[in-house]
Amino acid sequence: MHDEMQEPTEEELRAALEEQMRHIRVEDVILQTVATLVNLGARRLGLATAPGEDLSEERDIEQARLAIEAVRALVPLSPPEQIEPVRQALSQLQMAFARETQAAGGAQPPPGSAPPQPGAAEAAPGQAQGPGAAEDERAKARSKIWTPPGR
Repeated sequence: MHDEMQEPTEEELRAALEEQMRHIRVEDVILQTVATLVNLGARRLGLATAPGEDLSEERDIEQARLAIEAVRALVPLSPPEQIEPVRQALSQLQMAFARETQAAGGAQPPPGSAPPQPGAAEAAPGQAQGPGAAEDERAKARSKIWTPPGR
């Protein structure tokens, strides 16, 4: 004979949710939302793929732009101890967006994105420029999903 697990009742589920709500902080939800938006934006740019995964059907520049704008709106509300990692993730997403829109025909970068830094587009000594360099950047981005540190 084996023990069958019973589904929790609606009342038990409600009590568990209430217990969670007592302990969760708004800052935690903001940070989780930012992480979700950064990762979703990266997917829409084709950056957050696993080896062999094809996200060509998921690519959507407009959705990526919207994710960037949402993260930008949440930056001032992000927990102070997490603001720098959020800004770094946002910056990486904006740069990828700019590269993708430029490659797709020169659409404008998202409003509020930082202008390119002098020399930022130049390859480091010993690195090749051109399509291969862009693919190398994508491969690095694909290897990670951004998560806020310390949480």
